[in-house]
Amino acid sequence: MLGGLGKLAAEGMAHRTEKATEGAIHAVEEVVKEVVGHAKETGEKAIAEAVKKAQESADKKMKEVTETVTNTVTNAITHAAESLDKLGQ
Repeated sequence: MLGGLGKLAAEGMAHRTEKATEGAIHAVEEVVKEVVGHAKETGEKAIAEAVKKAQESADKKMKEVTETVTNTVTNAITHAAESLDKLGQ
């Protein structure tokens, strides 16, 4: 009879251990989901900020190039006009 009680106690312990393990696994899964969620959010913010900075840099460079081209063309036209004016005198 005591052997049967020992077996029953062992089965009960095994069942409780299994349930505790399942609970621990579930808790770890929830923590992992939360950490992954935060990491994803942080990564998305970092990517958005990098894209924004790249766009700002591209816009600045485009403005500089446009100003340079405009100045070069203006100077060339002015020089050509002055040269034609001198030829006409």
